[in-house]
Order: sequence, then structure tokens, then C-alpha cells
Amino acid sequence: MNEDRVKLRVMGITYSQVQQGAYALVLEQVGGPYRIPVVVGVAEAQAIAVRLEKIVPPRPMTHDVLVSMAHGFGISLDEVFIYKFEEGVFHAELHFSSDDRSIEIDSRTSDAIALSLRTGAPIYTTREILEQTGFVVPDAEGGGTAETAEEEPMELRLDKLAVPELKKMLARCVEREEYERAAEIKAVIDRKLK
Repeated sequence: MNEDRVKLRVMGITYSQVQQGAYALVLEQVGGPYRIPVVVGVAEAQAIAVRLEKIVPPRPMTHDVLVSMAHGFGISLDEVFIYKFEEGVFHAELHFSSDDRSIEIDSRTSDAIALSLRTGAPIYTTREILEQTGFVVPDAEGGGTAETAEEEPMELRLDKLAVPELKKMLARCVEREEYERAAEIKAVIDRKLK
């Protein structure tokens, strides 16, 4: 099972180009080319951004309280495991341990990431989820699509485009760090190639 697991780290958080009022949390494969966009709401984005930006709020946020409580009772967060992707939703588990026991608790992925950032716990997923939901960032030297980068209208029907055109669009989206749009395009390419 360990061979199937892939370590991730938080790359950043950005405003969603696709879903209004949402943010995209971008996870990247440690030592690899894949990136995974995870859609999160405003409150979840704030909890993550506060930690990424090393902002200390005047009063502890909910995730800070949970971490303090766990430490107070001698419980540590050993890892976050994103174990399933179903109907557009990532599912995660928190793996906790104390001196005498271990426990796994189901969690929203955004909450699991917010806790991981506060504790330093590693984040893992499966190779299958990585390949299903992630996209590869091309090398800076291999890109070369800047001269053809014209803006596509959002209502453009992706499923009517040929795979080579979709691949060009995917490269442009990655270049512009429009990760959610890139994930949509990658899903269409995968469907067409089946």
C-alpha cells in the first residue's frame, strides 16, 4: 500500500476561475510533476490562507483550538490521507495517535489540510487519485504556447474540441495557473482518450 501512496504539499490557494465565491487549494506532488486543485469555500480558504501567510489572529481560530486541545490531551496528528475522489469531492482521513492507541477520523479535505498546516503532519493520496484528478505542469523550457494564448470564452463546449486543441488549452491554463479550468480540460481529454 505504501508504494501506492504519494506525498503532497500545499502549493497555495487562489480564487476560483470557474466557480464564483470559491477558491482553489492547489496541492503538488512532492518530487513529481502533478498538481491537484481542490475547490474550497471562503471560510475554509481563510483558515488555510491565515496559516500559509503566517498571520496570527487576535483570537484562536477553530482549527487552532482543535490542535491545542489535541496537544493538551497528548494526541498527535500523524498524517492526512486523501483516500477517495467521488462525484467531484475529495474525501480525507485524519490519522491520530496517542501513547496507547491510533484512530482514523473522516474529515473534509479542506479541514484536514488546515490541521496539517498547523501541525506539520504530512499529506498523502493514492497514485490513482493523483492521476485521475491531477494535471502535469510542463517544464518552463517545453511550454512555448504564449504566442497562441488567446482567451477562450467560458461557454466554449470543451467536448466539441479535438484532443490536440484541448491539450493546447490545458498548457495555457497551467501556464496562467488557472488550475480548476485545467482540471476540467484534463477530465474531458481523459474521457476522449478512453
